[in-house]
Amino acid sequence: MRIEMGFSEQVNLSLRLLDASPAWHRVCELAEGLDEDLSRQVVLAAADISENLLLPLNGPADAAGCRIENGRVKVPDAYHAAWAGFAGDGWLGIDAPEDLGGQGLPLALQAACQMLFDRAAIAFGMLGGATRSAVFVLDAHAEEPHRSLWSEKLLTGEWSATICISEPDAGSDLGRVRTKAEQGADGTWRVTGNKCWISYGDHDMTPRIGHMLLARTGDAASGTRGLSLFLVPNTTDDGAPNGVTAERLEEKLGLHGSPTCVMRFEEAEAILIGKLNNGLPQLFAMIERMRILTGCQGAGLALASLDLALAYAAERKQGGAPAEPPVPINRHADVQRQLAEMASRSYCLQAFLLELGAVLDLSAKHPDAAVRAENADLAAFLLPIAKNFGGFTGFDTASRAIQIFGGAGYTREWPVEQYLRDARILTIYEGATGMQALDLLHRRLWKDEGKGLKIFAERMRADIAAAEAAHGGYAAQTESVLSRFLALGVSLTEQQAERAKAEYGADAFLNAAWSAISAWMGLRLITVADDNAQLAAAGRLRIREADIAIGESVARTQIPADCFEAFREEG
Repeated sequence: MRIEMGFSEQVNLSLRLLDASPAWHRVCELAEGLDEDLSRQVVLAAADISENLLLPLNGPADAAGCRIENGRVKVPDAYHAAWAGFAGDGWLGIDAPEDLGGQGLPLALQAACQMLFDRAAIAFGMLGGATRSAVFVLDAHAEEPHRSLWSEKLLTGEWSATICISEPDAGSDLGRVRTKAEQGADGTWRVTGNKCWISYGDHDMTPRIGHMLLARTGDAASGTRGLSLFLVPNTTDDGAPNGVTAERLEEKLGLHGSPTCVMRFEEAEAILIGKLNNGLPQLFAMIERMRILTGCQGAGLALASLDLALAYAAERKQGGAPAEPPVPINRHADVQRQLAEMASRSYCLQAFLLELGAVLDLSAKHPDAAVRAENADLAAFLLPIAKNFGGFTGFDTASRAIQIFGGAGYTREWPVEQYLRDARILTIYEGATGMQALDLLHRRLWKDEGKGLKIFAERMRADIAAAEAAHGGYAAQTESVLSRFLALGVSLTEQQAERAKAEYGADAFLNAAWSAISAWMGLRLITVADDNAQLAAAGRLRIREADIAIGESVARTQIPADCFEAFREEG
């Protein structure tokens, strides 16, 4: 068995998956000039720059790391030319508005490219992710001339941006942010405080760095409702220092090529973005893109790990009949099982992120307000799942790849150990697993009354109906997984009065959601004309049934039984 996928093969599967998505076809109908040829050209170009410009950076940057010299952060030397080439080719603006200098292409197409970038060099790509995401906040909420000036500079890569939220005592608990913003008599805002875990908080790739920062004004309320959003440049307009300092770099498990900074702001001149005390809702346009970016990072690492494991298993020879030469380890049934599970998880994630990108495109660009609202509800339901399980799949697949390599995978001779280290953060930053689970429960199931869940079920069942004639058995399996997931949603909805019980089951609900989505995407993979994808999808559907059964067992033993009556074994 050989299910090998390199950069070009990843392009081909992404394009087939987009073609199999009804949401993508609706996006194409709205996008003037976008056709199959243009889509292929864009994603092929992304594969080319990923394989030839970015991939060679990854290992050396991990080994070299970043450092502080004379008060400034220095990144690996090769990053400078790579940034100039990457930004100069317009990759920061794939889906950005054309009036700001972007190409205005769909987010789904950007996601297809992003998975290629992150497959090649995730640490390098983190600067571009924050920079392009900041543009959407500025476009929506900044006043002129800041909107145009900063957006255009960011999209060309001349300047860069960070998302600057966390503090030593305010990680997931943003209501405890203490950084202060004070307005002077001349109307100028100045920010003072400390931030931590800021990716690319300082570096020498661009002369100016804009920090999209949450701070509390003097008379603001406590909690998140008292936070305002500011753009804090590291330099003033004339190039002088602006009271922004990287005090130290974190020593991390992975992502050594990305400087994670502890930042100090001392009366730094700042630009208020949008309305006072409305900072977190305004910043969500950036957070939304950072979360789908995290999913793409996980997918990129998963696909890279899978490719290495498949190639190694085809070449490494062990076992077989004693009197015969040893055979490639991919002929052993258990190795085949492991590779099939890795492939199915990776391909289903790839399909899901492309679908989510198309849904977000429709939520932003469809001319019908009702259609925009429907897709926005669906996207809100899907985002926490994409963020968490993108990260989980990246780490899990890298771990499984190391298992295929055996002792060799535990050494630095092969990059899978780096993929494992780099992937571990993905279920932590941009909202940890527990936060995503509670968001799914409290906001998407309870507060929204399951609006997104209902739309999800409708679209999944539309795909099931379309597949019944050609793939009846798999369609039935997919319906079974969906029905059992919906039953869990009903059960948790009935538990709103017993909040602690339901919250204990939030993680189980998040996992069950991923099981249902994987079954949906597995069914879609079966419909695309490719033997490897179909094999992976078939494996995923079998795995999903097993995962649901395991989840039921966990629910019965770890959660109060009355929370999960819908998960009793039949018979």
